Amino acid sequence: MLSVFKKIKTRSIIGSIFLAGMVFAGATGAKEGKVVQIAQLSEGFNAEQKYMASCFACHSTGAAGAPKVGAGMAAEWEPRLEKGLDMIVQNAINGVNTMPAKGLCFDCSDDDIKAIVEYMIDSSK
Repeated sequence: MLSVFKKIKTRSIIGSIFLAGMVFAGATGAKEGKVVQIAQLSEGFNAEQKYMASCFACHSTGAAGAPKVGAGMAAEWEPRLEKGLDMIVQNAINGVNTMPAKGLCFDCSDDDIKAIVEYMIDSSK
């Protein structure tokens, strides 16, 4: 019985963290009046929500050298873009330096990762 309780408690915590990220993402986009439209790739996929759930922690702060995401951060992406979008996407899929493969988005397809990368770059102009 205790084991079942621990699983329910853990799922509730994870769900709460994910929901908080989604609410923050919606509030941020609404506040700035910006909406970035990216094609839906996987069932129910939303690049902004996945960014908030899997990428935001490092890419909002620049932790471990991650290029920052946000208005006016295009310079963070320029050296990477010189190598091409395909290289950035491959690094995101396979992991690079301290970034783990797929940025820990275990349910993201390669196309989803590409959409998230495009979202991050577009959001940084």
